[in-house]
Amino acid sequence: QVQLVESGGGLVQPGGSLRLSCAASGSIFRINVMGWYRQAPGKQRELVAIMVWGGSTTYADSVKGRFTISRDNAENTVSLQMNSLKPEDTAVYYCKVETRNNDYWGKGTLVTVSS
Repeated sequence: QVQLVESGGGLVQPGGSLRLSCAASGSIFRINVMGWYRQAPGKQRELVAIMVWGGSTTYADSVKGRFTISRDNAENTVSLQMNSLKPEDTAVYYCKVETRNNDYWGKGTLVTVSS
């Protein structure tokens, strides 16, 4: 089993910044993909940013140039630096890790962008 603990959500004004972090622990051999998804009220969960073991990244078009994902393979952590936040970034953000055999989700952390 893998446990994920997220932190860093909160309330921020438009144009502000937040940093989300996620730490994975448990029976981990190797995490192939670590990343972040989000779900806004009334909408489906969507990919925000992911990073594979080798370092390649994928970003949603809506966050390119504003968000940066990073991971520490030795510590099994992944972070999401979010800059120039917009009200439409308001959502619950979920950490996800993919191993060879399973996918695991965090419980989510709420990000609210509002003045």
